[in-house]
Amino acid sequence: METRPGPRRRVTIVRAEPFTTRRLRMEPLRIENAEEMAGALADPALYEHIGGRPPSPVELRQRYERLVAGSAEPGISWCNWVVRDGTGTAVGTVQATIGPVPGGLGAVIAWMVGVPWQGRGFASEAARGLIAWLHARGVRPVTAHIHPDNLASEAVARNCGLRRTDRHADGELVWTEAT
Repeated sequence: METRPGPRRRVTIVRAEPFTTRRLRMEPLRIENAEEMAGALADPALYEHIGGRPPSPVELRQRYERLVAGSAEPGISWCNWVVRDGTGTAVGTVQATIGPVPGGLGAVIAWMVGVPWQGRGFASEAARGLIAWLHARGVRPVTAHIHPDNLASEAVARNCGLRRTDRHADGELVWTEAT
């Protein structure tokens, strides 16, 4: 984490760093991950609730170039990781958009685990690890935006200690930490 002077105030930039959980390793996203991740995220079922279709390696490379470049908005950090299992296989991603909230920094997180690796608790484990990583850097509260029909992501959110609110963001329900 670094603090830089901004136009009117100091802004804090948070950078993705590697971290691990019991079974998983989270590596900061690199542009070179695009081809491998295109394979891991290739099942159309992953896009049922978020829309779109599986990206090609070229499309994912272009997206990763934007993500790695970071947000152009002062004080907003985009942190993205590739989730790897114990064999080193890329099984999904976690991400956090970190920005100022009253009294500090907060984050909106998201997760995606490829269909072949679902049902093993990887999404919950990776998201819990991400929340712990954020908390260790003083980032609170942590929220997630989940499509109201995405029962699997709701289960992940509950497993991470998030609770559903009555708030909406772009048609999704906002889940947040208990305060």
